[in-house]
Amino acid sequence: MNILTYLIPISLILGGVGLVAFVYTVRSNQYDDPEGDARRILSDEWDDHPKP
Repeated sequence: MNILTYLIPISLILGGVGLVAFVYTVRSNQYDDPEGDARRILSDEWDDHPKP
């Protein structure tokens, strides 16, 4: 049972670090892709050789 006194705070800290990292990526617009899959899926052009 003594191990829980270490594991619970460690898991809360790791969860907090993950949450902070997620909020940072959302605020820095890393998930914005205006020309992304939403438009490419409707296109009739096949992209076998993507442009560099």
